[in-house]
Amino acid sequence: MADVAAVDTRTLIMEAARRRLLADGYAGLSTRKVADDAPVPLSQLHYHFGSKQGLILQLLEDENQRRLDRQSSMYAEDAPLWKRYERACDYLEDDLESGYVRVLHEMIAAGWSNAEIQAAVRDLLEGWFALLTQVARDAENRFGPLGPFSAEEAATLLGAAFIGAEALLLLGFDRDVMPIRSALRRIGIAIRQLEEDSVRPRRSEGARVPTGR
Repeated sequence: MADVAAVDTRTLIMEAARRRLLADGYAGLSTRKVADDAPVPLSQLHYHFGSKQGLILQLLEDENQRRLDRQSSMYAEDAPLWKRYERACDYLEDDLESGYVRVLHEMIAAGWSNAEIQAAVRDLLEGWFALLTQVARDAENRFGPLGPFSAEEAATLLGAAFIGAEALLLLGFDRDVMPIRSALRRIGIAIRQLEEDSVRPRRSEGARVPTGR
């Protein structure tokens, strides 16, 4: 029972931290507010996470891992790559609504002046770039060269495009100023064209009329 109580307390603290981070931002977050929101004694927060920074880093790691697992499973499915990419765009909307994107970018900004946060956020983002690089390599193996880009370069550009898009969307840019969402989704059109062009010659070869020789 004690173990169950510990898990429940930890979960309450994490959920409260997420709510307070979205409401107050990283700079305005206080462990006292989190404990009150949980509600648990402040000592329990320090027992489980050590400090405000430890709490937020754990929150970000947990949220990030759930989404990385989700994305990894999705890209492993047997479906056209362009359809899987469209689902990645759908996931962006979910992550914006849930507040995950806000949490991530709060920590990116905090990492500019805090070496520990910087290292932690970089480790998390490296997991995403590793996944995208594997997806790009698989595409390269199936469809041939990715234009002038290596798999690593294509993954870097795509990952950077999403991170930049998230930052601009958080700043409130809408489609009247920057068509961010539609621009991201049009990448899927390019991926579909690449896929269809790669199979078209094989279909043509299979449709040749026998000569009788």
